[in-house]
Amino acid sequence: MSTVLRYLRTLQYLRPTQVIARAWFGLHRPRADTRPAPATRAVAGAYQAPVAGTPALVAAGRFRFLNVERDCCAAGDWQPRGVDKLWIYNLHYFDDLNAREATARRLWHRQLLERWVAENPAGHGDAWEPFPLSRRVVNWVKWTLRGEELPAACRSSLAVQARWLRGRLEYHLLGNHLLANAKALAHAGLYFAGPEAERWYSRGMHIIERELREQVLSDGGHFERSTMYHAFVLEDLLDLVNLLRAYGRAPPADWLAVIGRMRHWLKVMTHPDGQLAFFNDAAFQIAPSSAALEAFAARLGLEAVADPRERLTALEPSGYVRALAGPAYLVCDCAPLGPDYQPGHAHADTLSFELSLAGRRVLVNSGTSRYGTDLERQRQRGTAAHNTVIVDDQDSSEVWGGFRVARRARARLRAAHATPSGALIAGSHDGYRRLPGRNEHWRRWHLEEHSLHIGDRVSGHFRTAAAHFHLHPDVGVRVVSERELELTGTDGTCTRMTFAGAAAVEARPCHWYPEFGLAVAHRCVVARFAGNTLATHLQWG
Repeated sequence: MSTVLRYLRTLQYLRPTQVIARAWFGLHRPRADTRPAPATRAVAGAYQAPVAGTPALVAAGRFRFLNVERDCCAAGDWQPRGVDKLWIYNLHYFDDLNAREATARRLWHRQLLERWVAENPAGHGDAWEPFPLSRRVVNWVKWTLRGEELPAACRSSLAVQARWLRGRLEYHLLGNHLLANAKALAHAGLYFAGPEAERWYSRGMHIIERELREQVLSDGGHFERSTMYHAFVLEDLLDLVNLLRAYGRAPPADWLAVIGRMRHWLKVMTHPDGQLAFFNDAAFQIAPSSAALEAFAARLGLEAVADPRERLTALEPSGYVRALAGPAYLVCDCAPLGPDYQPGHAHADTLSFELSLAGRRVLVNSGTSRYGTDLERQRQRGTAAHNTVIVDDQDSSEVWGGFRVARRARARLRAAHATPSGALIAGSHDGYRRLPGRNEHWRRWHLEEHSLHIGDRVSGHFRTAAAHFHLHPDVGVRVVSERELELTGTDGTCTRMTFAGAAAVEARPCHWYPEFGLAVAHRCVVARFAGNTLATHLQWG
């Protein structure tokens, strides 16, 4: 019965469009349209170098994705058994066509392109699922805009892929997936010429225009509240501006303002080390960094976005607040998990936070090392993997099944203002009201130049409550007394961490997941509540 209830509590948030589209995907068995491809269209303007990622083709027929290397030398290697689905997706993206030093691998690329067409029959396998197909279409077109020429068989296949995608748009998922589909239709629609190609282009642009109004919030944040997917969507928009100009078409007038807000948001949510804050699904080496996207925007001639240096920046529609004081960078999560109908990349991380001091990370959320439905994916999405409070060993939101959420915490930002010497932020959430004690979690952060005070309160009765503080792997911890710890950085800096209202404090071994396929040992400080309140004080300098 509990499984049935969990499904019902998940499905109640879906839009009718998603339910209908899911049934369509399950029942409809389309045939590939293999008519000859339309003629290609001449490029009419300058094309700027897009973001160049890390090379994945490490040798002829050998790839490295998600920190795992495998060969792809035979037809069966495109769909290997027992291999993580995300790894297979990456194999079919063809991101390496536009990665760094791609011209040095031109011969390997051409061989792989021709092999892919010969060894991946239309409509079969993971290669033809809409998301990897969309990424591949974009990469093939970007490759030609950088001066390469697709083999004839690949040009024919590109048209078949665009037709297939046009009938398999991911309305059952919506969100960033549908945007990726639309981006691919726009790329294919401008690469080719003629009425059919114009229909692909018009369809793609219509979806993009409609989805941007919903998916990009007024503060510039992407509505899925994942810093990593925000960067992906920003790159998508910059790629589209580049594409339109290359084919002599002007980007819609409102796009540049949207892009500017998204760039500002990403700068706010980027640590002083230049990398993303980890909220919801996030990891390094997947999406472009803020610096890489800023460089791309500069190549496109877009107006520079100033580095936000305000003492407090409240991204209220998104639900994140960043504060600066002295050497400290603090970012707090009072955000919804994402849109109710698509929380697939959400973690149960409500009221978590991250902290950097003097440009180095000190307190970190878990990160993400894998997708899928196994227990490790569940653990990384769970509340205990984040810098927040867990009550009665239950997640604040019922994350399950890899990308699903049943009952979810509703967060509220209650205060966010600068003080004469720092900032004060406060929030609450009701994620634990489903428990017998009808509990709510309230948290208050008070940041000053040399300290951070965190006040936690859990209302109602409960068996256990504990605050988790995950230390960056470079931070050492020494127990000074029962309620006092000393945190030391590799640069010799020292932070004193004390607790009031704790029944017990311990530093447990744990793992941080800064990249897919990578686990790094670190320590997690766990402070167990003695009553309903806990006060945590960090002091440095």
